[in-house]
Amino acid sequence: MQTTAIIVAAGRGRRAGGETPKQWRRIAGRTVVEHTLAIFRAHPRVGDIVLVVAPEDQGHVQRLRLSDQATIAIGGATRSLSVLAGLDHATGAAVLVHDAARCCTPPEVIDRVLDALATTRGAAPALPVSDALWTGAGGKVTGIGDRNNLYRAQTPQGFHREAIRAAHAGADGTAADDVAVARAAGLDVAIVEGDERNLKITHPDDFARAAQILTAQHREGAMDIRTGNGFDVHRFGPGDHVMLCGVAVPFDRGLQGHSDADVGMHAVTDAIYGALAEGDIGTHFPPSDPHWKGAPSETFLAHACALARTRGFEITQVDCTLVCEAPKVGPHATAMRAQMARITGLDAARVSIKATTSERLGFTGRGEGIAAMATATLVKP
Repeated sequence: MQTTAIIVAAGRGRRAGGETPKQWRRIAGRTVVEHTLAIFRAHPRVGDIVLVVAPEDQGHVQRLRLSDQATIAIGGATRSLSVLAGLDHATGAAVLVHDAARCCTPPEVIDRVLDALATTRGAAPALPVSDALWTGAGGKVTGIGDRNNLYRAQTPQGFHREAIRAAHAGADGTAADDVAVARAAGLDVAIVEGDERNLKITHPDDFARAAQILTAQHREGAMDIRTGNGFDVHRFGPGDHVMLCGVAVPFDRGLQGHSDADVGMHAVTDAIYGALAEGDIGTHFPPSDPHWKGAPSETFLAHACALARTRGFEITQVDCTLVCEAPKVGPHATAMRAQMARITGLDAARVSIKATTSERLGFTGRGEGIAAMATATLVKP
């Protein structure tokens, strides 16, 4: 049965503290949302993914280029409306509705939910309550609760798509989760075994605990770390500026090339392709194709980044060295880093742009052109 994962990331999560909603905060090297997406993108039984976000969070989506990883849906004022927005984009006969703040979900939990959906229209992971239960008031115990048959609910909560869509269509928007919506509509929901690692980040201290779990999972798993190198050269020709790492630098000449001849961006692009063992720019954008004549080099870099994410890799660092006697790169380096960070979806702190001369040796020393070298590091958790 084809399965769509719906990641609900439209909430504000105010109990977690901070000015930024918890799903957009970084832990263990990337945002909570990115960790959660990586879980489902790596799972062999999950087809497409729908990420539901608040309207005001679309800037985060663009900065992280999340549309390369999932279909983006805009959430509503309640969780039920957000899930319905996700269901409108789902294509699978089964759906897994998951909290974006659960970024440590082990793949076996997903398997148990999907296995159960073979014989029932709804299934969800949970853990039995093992602690004693009290009621209290005024700082004192007022009674003892019965913990028998009580469970701590988790996600992903799985359903046959049309059944849960009908349930949400008739919901009043007050349900805490999708199991509550399903039961209100008369659907049976099977309980499968959850996992203590499958915590939902709710309070400030949960970030540290989630980071510990993610770090341990990365150590246990076969983390795939790759490094690629890129090198490019363009000669000077007529013009009044050169394009370097996305910035038009005023100069008395231009760089010649089939595209806009952004030698720095080309080197970084080839470094990413190299880490993926996917050839170079010419492999994907042949210079013999007139369609790419004068094309902005951002097109090539964005393609390489999207290809990396499609393969399950995160670009964690890029480093580019420009080799020339002129123009001066230093005054423009900050703007270059900002442009490269925007295109790659990285923080500017993970983008290095620097320059050197060749001590007037060789073609760069004679002022005949500019060379660039680049390195990119990719990680698949």
